[in-house]
Amino acid sequence: MLRKTLLRTALPVLIGLGVCFWLFRKDFSWESWNAIRFDSRACLAIALAFLFVVGRDFGLAWRFHTLAAGDLTWKRSFRVDVMCAFTSAITPSVVGGSALAVFYLNREGIAVGRATSLTLTTLFLDELFFVVFCPVIVLLLPTAELFDAVAAAGVGGQHFLTGVKAVFWTVYAGICVWTAILYFAILGRPDSTAALLRAVSRRRFIRRWGEALRTTAENMHGTSQWVKGRPLSWWAQIFGATVVSWFSRYFVVNALFRGFVPAASGLLVFGRQFVVWVVLMVSPTPGGSGISEWLFTNYYGDLIGDMAVALVLALIWRILSYYVYLIAGTCLLPGYFKKTDTAKQ
Repeated sequence: MLRKTLLRTALPVLIGLGVCFWLFRKDFSWESWNAIRFDSRACLAIALAFLFVVGRDFGLAWRFHTLAAGDLTWKRSFRVDVMCAFTSAITPSVVGGSALAVFYLNREGIAVGRATSLTLTTLFLDELFFVVFCPVIVLLLPTAELFDAVAAAGVGGQHFLTGVKAVFWTVYAGICVWTAILYFAILGRPDSTAALLRAVSRRRFIRRWGEALRTTAENMHGTSQWVKGRPLSWWAQIFGATVVSWFSRYFVVNALFRGFVPAASGLLVFGRQFVVWVVLMVSPTPGGSGISEWLFTNYYGDLIGDMAVALVLALIWRILSYYVYLIAGTCLLPGYFKKTDTAKQ
C-alpha cells in the first residue's frame, strides 16, 4: 500500500513537468530568460511567498487545533494539514484532501466519529469561504478585468476566457448548492436533512449508492450534534482561521508579482486567484498538475506581458504551493502507515 501510494506521487510530477516542457518549447526564448532579473527584490519576493505558504499552513493547523479542542497539539495539527495537502496533490482536485482527513486525524488519536464530524465542519467552512468572498471579489473588480478578451491575448483569445468564465460560474453555483446542503444538514435542519437522505437512499434508481447516502446522513447528523450549542466566538475563530489560510494561499502569487511584475494591480492579481482555484476544483488531474501551469500562464499572461516569464512564475508558484507538499507528505507518509501497522498488531 505504501509503495503504491509513493508511486502515485510520480504521476502528477510527470504530468506537470510534461506540460511545462510543452509550454517552454512553445513560448520560451533566451531573450525572455535574460530579461528575468533574480535580483534582491525577486529573492525577497520568493522569500515572502514562502512565508505566505507557511501562513496557509498556520491557518489550517490553527483550525484543526481549535476544532479538536486541544486534543491535537500544534505539531500534530501541522502534520494533519501537510498530509491533507499531500493527498490533494496526488488525487484529482474533485476528491481533495478531505478524502483521507478522517484517517489522518484518527492516526493522531482522534476517534473516528469525532474525526468525521471535524472533517465535515472544515469542508463546510472551506465552501462557505468561497460563497462569501467570490461575490465580494466580483463587486470589487469589473467582470471585464476578470474575463475580458484582453487577458487572453495571444493565448486563445476570447474562447479561452469564455471557457474559464463558464467553468467558474458553473462550479461556483455547485459550491453554493453544496454549501446550502451542508448548512441545512449541520446547522439548519439536521433531522429533516438526514431523514430526506435516508428516504432518497431507498429509491430503486439510487439503490447502488444507498449505503453511502445513509452513511453520509448519519455523519452529517452526528456533526450537527457535535457543533450544537457552539458559541458565535467559536465559529468566528475557526472561520477566521479558514480566511487566513485561503488568503495566504492567494498572497503567494501576489508576493511573486511584487518581485517580478511590480506594475501589475495587486487587487487584480488577488482576484484572479479566486477564479483560478475555483476552476481547479474540477481538474481531473492529480492536484491540478499540468492544468494549473497552463491556466496560470495563460490567465496571467496579459499582466506579465511575456509568456516565457509567465511560465517561470507559474513554476515558482507550483514549487511553493504544490511540490513542497509532495516532498513533505512523502517524508511523513511512512510514519502514518507504521502507526496503522502498529495498531493492527
